[in-house]
Amino acid sequence: MKTFSITAAIAGTIALSATSPAQAWQPTKPIEFVVTSGAGGGTDNFARMIQAIISKHKLIDQPIVVVNKGGGSGAEGYVYGKGAKGDPNRVIFGTNNAYLLPYVAKLGYKYSDLTPVAGLALDEFLLWVKGDAPYADAKSYLDAVKAKPMGFKMGGSQSKDTDQTLTSMIQDATGVKWIYIPFQGGSAAAVQLAGGHIDSNVNNPNENIGQWKAGQVKPLCVFSPARLAKSDPVFEGKGWGDVPTCKEAGVPLETFQMPRTVWLPAEVPADAVAFYADVLEKVSKTPEWLEFVSRTAQTAKFMKGAELADFVAKDDAANKKVFENEGWVAK
Repeated sequence: MKTFSITAAIAGTIALSATSPAQAWQPTKPIEFVVTSGAGGGTDNFARMIQAIISKHKLIDQPIVVVNKGGGSGAEGYVYGKGAKGDPNRVIFGTNNAYLLPYVAKLGYKYSDLTPVAGLALDEFLLWVKGDAPYADAKSYLDAVKAKPMGFKMGGSQSKDTDQTLTSMIQDATGVKWIYIPFQGGSAAAVQLAGGHIDSNVNNPNENIGQWKAGQVKPLCVFSPARLAKSDPVFEGKGWGDVPTCKEAGVPLETFQMPRTVWLPAEVPADAVAFYADVLEKVSKTPEWLEFVSRTAQTAKFMKGAELADFVAKDDAANKKVFENEGWVAK
C-alpha cells in the first residue's frame, strides 16, 4: 500500500535524525529553492517569503536562489529535485502534490525520491457562490443542487487536482451531483463565478478575495475544524472569521486543507534535514511569516517529524480513496 510506504519513509527520516548529531551539517555553497509552480503562484509566494525572511534574519549564511519548475502541475520540480539525489543544497517547495501526483499520472519521480522536511501552513478551502445567489448558507445551496442533479456547475482549478478532489468528497458526503468544469487556476475559477458562468467554486480565500470585496461572490462555509482567524472586514462588515465552518453549516465534511510543504532529495544526510527543519521552524515564528499567513488567510501550522508523518499519512489515505473511487489512478 502506498500509504504505508509514505508513513515508513517519513518514520525512517525521523529515526535517522534522532541518531545524528544535532545541527552537524551546515551549507557550504549556494542553495537552490526549487518552486513546483510558476512565478506568482501560491507555492512561489510561499518560497519567496521564506527566502526573504531567512535573508532578513540571517538564518542561513549562504545565498539562496529561487528557481521555478512548475510544469506538469509541479512534477517538473520534483523530477528536478530527484536529480540532486544526496545533495542537501537543493530544497523543494510544494504542497501535498508531492505525494499525490504519482497517483494520477505516470511521472519521472516517485515519493521515495523525496525526503520530507517540514510543513509550514495549511491552505483553506471555502464553498463560494455568486454574490447575488439566493442562498444564505451552505445547506440551502446544497439542498438546491441535490434537488437538481447535474443541473449546477462547480468550477475549479484543473482536473484531478485539489478542487475536483474536494468536489468529489462533498458529493460523496452529501449526495449532491455537480457538473465539474476545470479551469487553468483558481483565479480563472473566480472570474467565471463572478460572471455567473458557473454556480460555485471551492477556492482558497486569496483566490476569491477580490471578487468578494466587490460583492460579486460570497463564502458560505470553510472546510476547516475551526473558523478562520479574525480579520479586517472584507465586504459589508464581514471578514474571514465570520465565515462559519462547513460542519457548523450542517455539511457532513469537516476538514479539507492543503499543506505547504518543504522537501529535500533522497539520501541526504539526516542532520541536513534537521538543519532545514530548525531554520524553517524559526521562520514560522517570525512576525513576517505570521503577517504573511494572516494576509493570505492561510492557517499557520508548523509540522515536522512524527506530526508531519501523521498528517501526510491521513491526507494521503483520504485523497487516495477519492482517486480510486473516481478511477483517476494511473495504471
